[in-house]
Amino acid sequence: MKTISRRDLVRTSVVAGAVAATDFRAASAGTAPGEKSKIVAISCSPRPGQTTATSLKICLEAAQKVNDSIETELIELAGLKINGNVAAGLPLDPGEKDDFPALVPRLTDPQVRGIIIGTPVYFSNMSSLCKAFLDRCIAFYRDDLALSNKVAGVVAVGGTRNGGQEVTVQSVCAALACQEMLVVGNGRPGARFGATVWSGAEGGVTKDEIGLATVRNLGRRVAETILRLA
Repeated sequence: MKTISRRDLVRTSVVAGAVAATDFRAASAGTAPGEKSKIVAISCSPRPGQTTATSLKICLEAAQKVNDSIETELIELAGLKINGNVAAGLPLDPGEKDDFPALVPRLTDPQVRGIIIGTPVYFSNMSSLCKAFLDRCIAFYRDDLALSNKVAGVVAVGGTRNGGQEVTVQSVCAALACQEMLVVGNGRPGARFGATVWSGAEGGVTKDEIGLATVRNLGRRVAETILRLA
């Protein structure tokens, strides 16, 4: 029996994954004209236009390449006022701004069939802004699980190569599962819980080829799952 090295196995898996993705695009080309599905990515970084937003843009680009029926939108929470205490029933202070209600119709729109959450990693977990957003999503939980059966994925961006990204992804996935969302990982050839990116790579996240591969695979996986469900 021929022994297959780990390197050969990985190479074979990558090729197989590429072929399968091509076959899927061909099979899904018959989507009804005019029938659109939107994927919304939410950047939960307090810094606008930085590594988390960049990673999500690349993720959405990969999703769009799956099929012409896929539309995308990036929402950045940076600069928005989202008080997580409201989820616990505590009132806002007099005159305090609340930007969460404006996000509700953008996420519950029937055309939105996929939601990707992106967060930077702080001490092996999500940002406080991400936590506040997910806590406020209790509104969807109470409202007959308004996010139920939407496809979800997670991107985590850490300052070091192994800086708690996967732990963070799992934490966000757990919150999304409570909403009855259909949480998917980053997909073949090395399927994991989600996309994990290293912002400390020389040249930034756009030079982290390993991380970007998981980001692109996640976008593809979310889009493929939406089309299969449709």
